[in-house]
Amino acid sequence: MLAIDKTLIRVIKDFPKTGILFKDITPLIADQQSFTKICRSFAELTSEVDLIAGVESRGFIFAAGAAALAGKGVLPIRKSGKLPGPVVPQQYQLEYGYAQLEIHSDIYSKGSKVLVIDDVLATGGTAIASISLCQKVGLTVTGAAFLLEIDGLSGRSEISKIFPQLPITTLLES
Repeated sequence: MLAIDKTLIRVIKDFPKTGILFKDITPLIADQQSFTKICRSFAELTSEVDLIAGVESRGFIFAAGAAALAGKGVLPIRKSGKLPGPVVPQQYQLEYGYAQLEIHSDIYSKGSKVLVIDDVLATGGTAIASISLCQKVGLTVTGAAFLLEIDGLSGRSEISKIFPQLPITTLLES
């Protein structure tokens, strides 16, 4: 596990909705040393990939940093209506509702290997949707990596039910 000052992750009660404990990583990414360590750790997972997919919005931050360090391209997975041109959509369930992600359908070379990066693994819905989107456009997902995992929400097991051979990495202990 990565040695990072966990006090840089704030817990915000009832955000964005009552009953949710939101993990705010803003202080963590504002700390240059911590941010660099995190991006390097993600970059170390990319030796066998062509692209690093970042999930909107905080996954973009780590995917871009890791891609710059590893010399890889970035594949943005965006919320609905944010990408120009032809896209493929995927609806998914959050711990507090439903949302939709999209990916460009005409930019990436089929068969390219992709690592999907996001900040937090909670219920697994966003990760499953992201992996599914990559596969829909002919990409090969080699793994999913997260900064941290929320205990008790079973995200890891939900991903493993659908993608049993997919490596899942979490950089920080909860």
